[in-house]
Amino acid sequence: MSTFEIVGGRQLNGTLYPQGAKNEALQIISAVLLTKEPVTISNIPNILDVNKLIELLEGLGVYVTTKGKGVYTFQAEHINIEYLISDEYKRLGTALRGSIMVLGPLLARFGKGFLPKPGGDKIGRRRLDTHFIGFEKLGARFNYDEKNAYYSVDATQLKGTYMLLDEASVTGTANIIMASVLADGQTTVYNAACEPYIQQLCKMLNQMGAQITGIGSNLLTINGVKSLHGTEHRILPDMIEIGSFIGLAAMTKSEILIKDVAYDQLGMIPHVFSRLGIQMERRNDDDLWIPAQEHYEIDTFIDGSILTIADAPWPGFTPDLLSIVLVTATQAKGSVLIHQKMFESRLFFVDKLIDMGAQIILCDPHRANVIGLDNKIQLRATEMSSPDIRAGVSLLIAALSADGISRIHNIEQIDRGYESIDLRLNELGASIKRIK
Repeated sequence: MSTFEIVGGRQLNGTLYPQGAKNEALQIISAVLLTKEPVTISNIPNILDVNKLIELLEGLGVYVTTKGKGVYTFQAEHINIEYLISDEYKRLGTALRGSIMVLGPLLARFGKGFLPKPGGDKIGRRRLDTHFIGFEKLGARFNYDEKNAYYSVDATQLKGTYMLLDEASVTGTANIIMASVLADGQTTVYNAACEPYIQQLCKMLNQMGAQITGIGSNLLTINGVKSLHGTEHRILPDMIEIGSFIGLAAMTKSEILIKDVAYDQLGMIPHVFSRLGIQMERRNDDDLWIPAQEHYEIDTFIDGSILTIADAPWPGFTPDLLSIVLVTATQAKGSVLIHQKMFESRLFFVDKLIDMGAQIILCDPHRANVIGLDNKIQLRATEMSSPDIRAGVSLLIAALSADGISRIHNIEQIDRGYESIDLRLNELGASIKRIK
């Protein structure tokens, strides 16, 4: 286990380039299993979760070559299906929630797929029903071996169908799309997730020969084809990292320029942070500049009532940034209610912020009321542990703004989603030391 030692209270200044989007990468890389031809993907982030998925694909027999920084070519011509029942596959699959994404492509192309119960963040219930109900509607048979914690699906030939998803699950939608592109006939998916990552997956699959319409909406129509061919694809910048940098700039009173943010794909993110009083400016069409601010004031609703920020399916505000919004609000002027609807354990890290001097009332597992300190009282340095990716970065932002030296343990959680975050922030003037 590794630890970050952070000297807080330093203003940062400089330029940051966001990494490739983690959530898109996990889908896009899994999709290479749908063809035997080479697929080249660029802007792949060098983070633990993505590297584990690439290792898993190599174990399956995918030939992986590195073309440059963040650029890989994948060729899934010779796949060893027997690997799916090996101890190594079980080890990798259990450690990575993103391993669920290989099921759809394997089912579509090879008629079967196996998966150990996947791991991931401990942020509450993260059910997989949407994935498997979708597979069953396409004609697959599903089995869960409770004793060995193993999922399996198999089908001789998937058949296109109509389905109404019980939740707009991003990964569930992606898996169903990948299973449907090689199915016999037409598949209609209603209440589909329509995040930019799903749009990117659909565009890449269409470049490979798939026939998907309704991209960007919650109603997708997929006409199955016999086979797919190779292509090239570039992953979007990570919107969650961009939002994290906005919060970091505000909390540390820093001037930061974030380059190449794909602004039109950020949705509600700039608007939500601006409602916290954070100034920002779009420059050169795709850059985002955040000036140094001594104070930022939380907006209210028109009638003067306390602002509520809640997560919602796209184009609503992403749940992955609520932890960042919460920590950023601790030094704003005013109050805000953070309502995390999706995961019942994601707000449990606020006790660590309270220990640092933040004024937060945890109303219940889903809601926290933050009373901003208006930078009149600096947070105190402390020792803490990262419970998940987003909470870990939220604690890192708090530590960077705090008075004194803080330590964050279990930083492997942060490394799962943020590429060399310590080195990149140190280049801007931060003091983050990685201790093995």
